[in-house]
Amino acid sequence: MRTLLIIIFALAGVMARAQTYTGKVTAVKDGDTIEMLVNGKPLRIRLYGVDSPEKGQPFGEKARQYTSRLCFGKVVKARKESHDQYGRTVAEVFLPDGSSLNMQLVQAGYAWQYTFYSKSEEMTAAQAAAKAARKGLWLDAHPVAPWEWRKQHRKAASR
Repeated sequence: MRTLLIIIFALAGVMARAQTYTGKVTAVKDGDTIEMLVNGKPLRIRLYGVDSPEKGQPFGEKARQYTSRLCFGKVVKARKESHDQYGRTVAEVFLPDGSSLNMQLVQAGYAWQYTFYSKSEEMTAAQAAAKAARKGLWLDAHPVAPWEWRKQHRKAASR
């Protein structure tokens, strides 16, 4: 009986994680956060496994513009991975052509692979290729990862 309960809970977790949404992108908040209209209700999506430069950080606005060019006003699919501490759905987003928005941001140099969450070897290779080609944020001689930038700005604000 206990084994059966473990299997049921494990399957429930997999099924919840595999939830998908289809909707029109109505807002691009920044390079890695969009809003979709799903069944008439807004759903804020934080892109899984990537981290784009923050607003006010070099390449932050360019990352937002790039994300907007790829998805704003389009019907996309989002495959839920989890929720974050702000209540956003964390998901991989697929564009109308079936390609991953998350991967396209890394390939174009407008996002880092967020290795704390993503262990994708394909994304690691895409980031290395963008860096070698000096695409997007990799044009900067000393790019600062967004998680480091946020940490620096929290310290400065607390002083």
